[in-house]
Order: sequence, then structure tokens, then C-alpha cells
Amino acid sequence: MKDIIIDTLIDTLKLVPFLFIAFLLIELFEHKFSKKSIKVVESSGKYGPILGSILGIIPQCGFSVMATNLYVTRLITLGTLISIYLSTSDEMLPILISEKAEFSLIIKILLIKLFIGMLAGFIIDKIFKVKKEKKNYDICEEEHCHCKESIIISSLKHTLNIVVFILLINFILNICFNYLGQDYLSKILLKDSFFGPFISSLIGLIPNCGASVMLTELYINNAINFGSLISGLLTGSGIAIMILLKTNKNMLENLKIVGILYLIGVLSGIIIELII
Repeated sequence: MKDIIIDTLIDTLKLVPFLFIAFLLIELFEHKFSKKSIKVVESSGKYGPILGSILGIIPQCGFSVMATNLYVTRLITLGTLISIYLSTSDEMLPILISEKAEFSLIIKILLIKLFIGMLAGFIIDKIFKVKKEKKNYDICEEEHCHCKESIIISSLKHTLNIVVFILLINFILNICFNYLGQDYLSKILLKDSFFGPFISSLIGLIPNCGASVMLTELYINNAINFGSLISGLLTGSGIAIMILLKTNKNMLENLKIVGILYLIGVLSGIIIELII
């Protein structure tokens, strides 16, 4: 057990500088362009899924949360909202960068999320039509985290929060690998099974950044396959689902949105495994 704890600490602490730099760059971008990005999406009309997907893959802490606010006030379409949820990178990108993953892998994941987000957004807008209504809700004041803090303080908080998740997940994974073995853990997560994306998509729906951390670490440790990774990353949108459930009083609509995300995540993962 002592060796497991030491290995976990070493594996986690060596990521801290890379995570901090990544989050610092993300915070710089968010503070400078976040409001402009939202205005662009808000005025994009029928092209919302395109702009939403493009802006969604850029790691911004609160973009999917602010997009939820725009949808609740009916300033963007359902298709645009879904495209943003599907393309949102959340904590996946900083972790892959800190783990020194191949650049080609990062680009492949982002492009897949971008394409699926755009395609799904347009299809959904063709199927569902939503009437506009005005309603105000200040996400920054009521829900979001570090809007008024300095960039450095906010980056440090993000880094510490993610390090705690990574530490916990690495510890659990190291215990599993040590006592169960990687092959057995992969079987539990249905790595080589048709049903793997079903489990990963459920994990992705957890309204917390820990979901993308867990999925990325599982993939890096070869416990899930690429299709399952994509499934979970597609359904994961940070805390946006939690904000949707809190601010949108139409629970049937909320369940429909969650169901759409889950279905797209599962189908995409299965198709990717068949193709790649």
C-alpha cells in the first residue's frame, strides 16, 4: 500500500506545473474572449451549431454554463445548445497536455467532437422548434465560480481542484491495477465490448469536471478504448447539466436533452469503434 501511495503522489504531482500553465492560458482566453464568444453564438441564428461547436472545443470554464443560460432564455436553439455540450472539452485537454499525449491524438479528439457537435446540432434544429421567450438569469453571479477573481488565483483554484480529482482517481486506479489487474478492470468497464460506450456515456453525464478527468485517465491507462472515451467526452459538459436542471423548470424538456446527449454519445462511440 505504501508503494501505491508514493506512486500515486509522484504521478499526480508531476502534472501540477503543466496543469497550472494550461489553466492559466485558458483563463486568459476566457477573460478576454468569453463575452464576445457568447455574443457571437447568440446572434448566429441558423448557423448556431457551427459557431457553437467551434467555440465549444476551446477550453473555457463557463462557456457551456453560459450557453445553458442562453438556451433557458431562448436566445439560442436546442441544436446550438446540444452542439456546445457535445464539443465542450472541459478538463480533458489540460490533462492530455499535462500527460504529454501525442498532438495528433488531441487534434483527432477535438475534430471528432467538433464534427459530431455540428452534425447533431443541425439535425436537432431540423426536428425540434422552440418558441422564444425572455427571461433573465445571471449565471456568473448565481452559479459560476471565479468570474471576478484574478486570473492567477482562478488558475490556482482550478489546478488544485483537478489535482484532487486526479489524485483520487490515480489512487483508485493504482489499487485496481495492483489487486485486480488491468485486464480485469478493463472487463468491468467493458473495454472490448459493444456495451462499453453505454457505461462511458453514463459517466460523462455526471455533472462534474471529475467525469472527464476519470475518462481521460482511464483511457491513458488503457482501461477503456477510444470509442468509449469519445462517448463519455461527448456527453460530458461540466456542470452545465446541473445548471440546466436548476434553471429550466420544464423537467420533461431537461430529460429530453439528457436523453439526446446520451443517445448521441452511445451511437458515436459504437460507430467510432467500428470505423477506427
